[in-house]
Amino acid sequence: MTPPKNVVVAQSGGPSPVINNSLRGIVETCRALPEHFGTVYAGWHGIEGVLREELLDLSAQPAEEIALLRTTPAAGAIGTCRYKLKAAQQEDFERVVEVFRAHNVGYFFYIGGNDSMDTAHKVAQLAHQRGLDLVATGVPKTIDNDVGDAEFKLIDHTPGYGSVARYWALTVQNANEENAGSYPADPVLVMQAMGRKIGFIPAAARLADPDREMPLLIFMRESGLTLEELAERVNDMLKERKRALVVVSEGFDVGELGERRDAFGHVQFSSSQMTVERVVVNYLNQVGLAARGAARGNVPGTDQRHNMIYASTVDLEEAYKVGQKAVLIALEDGSGYMATILRQPGPIYSVYYDKVPLEQVANSERAFPEAWIAPSHVDVTDDFVRYARPLIGDDWPSVPLVDGRQRFARLRPIFAEKKLPPYVPQAHRAK
Repeated sequence: MTPPKNVVVAQSGGPSPVINNSLRGIVETCRALPEHFGTVYAGWHGIEGVLREELLDLSAQPAEEIALLRTTPAAGAIGTCRYKLKAAQQEDFERVVEVFRAHNVGYFFYIGGNDSMDTAHKVAQLAHQRGLDLVATGVPKTIDNDVGDAEFKLIDHTPGYGSVARYWALTVQNANEENAGSYPADPVLVMQAMGRKIGFIPAAARLADPDREMPLLIFMRESGLTLEELAERVNDMLKERKRALVVVSEGFDVGELGERRDAFGHVQFSSSQMTVERVVVNYLNQVGLAARGAARGNVPGTDQRHNMIYASTVDLEEAYKVGQKAVLIALEDGSGYMATILRQPGPIYSVYYDKVPLEQVANSERAFPEAWIAPSHVDVTDDFVRYARPLIGDDWPSVPLVDGRQRFARLRPIFAEKKLPPYVPQAHRAK
């Protein structure tokens, strides 16, 4: 029998509340199959850790700490990165293969979004060209829900989205209570939601009020409205209801914001000189409100992607199972696939787990369906509500507390012995 090959798992891009539960699914499934999988390593801070040969030994971690990954949010456990292996960075690709060969790695699991699937696909191709028997498998993760296709046939939704959708459903509920009590002085509350150009996150605000009883307006980038039209819609709502809750996408077009971009080329609105929320609040107060008082603003930041208390229990379960499925795909189907979640037809929500070729999802970007944008352009349809409602679950996650504080996984800094010369990733070298 062929000796088991070692495993490397890594994460890339922005984190989510449930990303570590996919990691846990991979680690625990590999541990349960020792005849097939050897030592499980984590690339410390994603592919950058692989390049630097910084491989955290997950097999050496106590089972209790691995179990605690279930309710450990974000990416602090093994780290993530925003480092993209571009076609011109051939030295980086060769280095990844060298590291894998030096540590007898036969399986590579990459947890991430569109760009991460592209990286996993390219690494697998080069490994085979260099004679390294490597199985590369993708594990989907993105709070934006933008991995996949317009027909939802490649993947129904990505782990991470359900928790962020729940965050917005509950946040808007609480904001409505505050606004209802203070509207004689503060009639408008503007809340900025993540979502650079795809509106799944701001759309989730409607889950707070599926019967449309709140004076809620949702402005996605896809709405096609101008800042002037936004102000008109807000004042129309003030004339009708005396108050307004405004959820606006961070990608809503308000003009120049002094945007910064990450290594993937994506705009980082949270790092910009100005925010959409501030522009909208200032503009509303400048042009005047159709009610006494002023507009106020609220910009939830990265807490919407790392707040474990708001995590969806459905999202937690699915993140774990898609990690498990990735391991089985690697074992049974070989290289070049991403684990996927698909919805069973019918009125009762249930899913099944399957696979899709990495090349079909690499660098893909699913848009928010135009049919789910309400004719008013300041709301979403009931079809979207029916799609998203099951993803937020019906219960609170059980997060262990010790001395009044959340007990997160704390992995020991046990790293594989380095076997190669030091290496600086190409994009980090001084020019």
